[in-house]
Formats: sequence, structure tokens, C-alpha cells
Amino acid sequence: MSRAKAPPTENEALPFDAVRRVETPEGVTLTLRVAGPLPRLYAALVDGAIRGFAYSLAAIALSLLGDLGEGPFLVTLFLGEWGYPVIFEVFRNGVTPGKSALKLKVVNGDGTPVNLTASALRNLLRVADFMPVGYAAGVLSILLTKDFQRLGDLVAGTVVVHTGSPRSRDQLGLRVPDVPPVPPPVPLRAHEQRVIVGFAERVETWPPERARELAGMARGLTGAGGQEGVNRLLGLASWLVGRRLRAPEERR
Repeated sequence: MSRAKAPPTENEALPFDAVRRVETPEGVTLTLRVAGPLPRLYAALVDGAIRGFAYSLAAIALSLLGDLGEGPFLVTLFLGEWGYPVIFEVFRNGVTPGKSALKLKVVNGDGTPVNLTASALRNLLRVADFMPVGYAAGVLSILLTKDFQRLGDLVAGTVVVHTGSPRSRDQLGLRVPDVPPVPPPVPLRAHEQRVIVGFAERVETWPPERARELAGMARGLTGAGGQEGVNRLLGLASWLVGRRLRAPEERR
């Protein structure tokens, strides 16, 4: 007879693929959906196409100046390659036109908006990402790092994430019993949230006596033991995965 797995400990990660959890000083856990290589590639292609079109227009216009147009065209290339991403990331909340098309944005590792220093650093280090040829170092770094960070991101402490409402844990395929949600009576740390959700995911694999025994260890949080303690933990887990009580008119 196989032994049931115990709930995850503080250091045990739940199965979150491409998700970065950040705990704020207030005890609130933010979920950032980290963008993988393909959407970042598509966004880069869109930005590259925009810059290429702008370069073509500039080349046509400046060609009318003959040799005098070479200097301004080089300035245009410089601003396009180095100024374009920094200006958009700083003044449009981390979003270039290409990232906007793919619903991506650049943020600091803690989820706060990217600033001028971080944006300039991550973009200047694209030179290192291109080494030795064909963006090889950048691609390798993205594939090998947990949060899909290229070298510039690692140095600047930034990540590229999906915008929009984060997916709930239900949408990520986690199996938490569908019970009425109960908001936590106190702010919960990230590891405490993981333990509660881990309990709910595994509760159906244990004998009822084992579930009640484990729930009793959280009596200080739930204020109850036995089956009532189990039910309250399940309600907390339901809240933590994003479920909320519906208004009376929505229940009809």
C-alpha cells in the first residue's frame, strides 16, 4: 500500500510552469506570468519590422540630401536600435509596439514598473546577447533560466511577462475541491499559501482521519479542528486559487 504524499513544505514548489510569484512587504502574493521564447521572438520581429520600415522611409528622405544625408541616417539607426526600446519601455510602462501586439511587457523582478536605468541596461547588453553570432548567447540564456531571462534581463533584474488578468490556479490545472471560498482572517505568507493549497490538492488521497489530523495542525488559523477544520482549510484554498463568492443575482 503506497503512502500518501505529505503537504508541500515551505521550500517545495507547486507545479507552476512559467509563473513567477512575488511576495510584497504587505504579505500579498503577486503572480507574474513569465513570457517564454516564442512570444518574445514574435514581439521582437514586430518591433524589427517597424524599425525597418522607419529606416526605409528615412533613407528615402535623406537620400535627397546626397552625401549630407549619411550622418543623419546613422543617427537615425542609432536612435532606432538603442533609443526605440528604452523610450517605449520607460514611457509606455514597459511596452513596445511589438510587445503590445503580443500582450507582453517588461517589469522589474518584483513586478514594479521598469525604470530608465534598468531599461537602458537591459537594452545596452543586447550586444552581449548577440555573441558570438545570431543572438546565440541571448537564446541560450532564455532557455536555461527559470524566468526566461536573457543576459540583459539577468543584469538589469528584469523579466518579460504577459499582461492582462493572471490565470487562476484552476486555469493552471491544479485540483482544488470546488467549495465556497473563505477569505483568510490574516495575511498569509507565500509558503503558508502553498501549504494550504497543497493540502486541498491532496486531501482526497488521504483517509478522513489523516486529513483531520493534518487540519488540526492549522487550528490556530482556522479556529476549528476535526472535519470543520478540514472544511475551513478547503475554503481558504478555494479563495487562494482565485474563487470568489458570487452575488445573489449571479447564483440564480
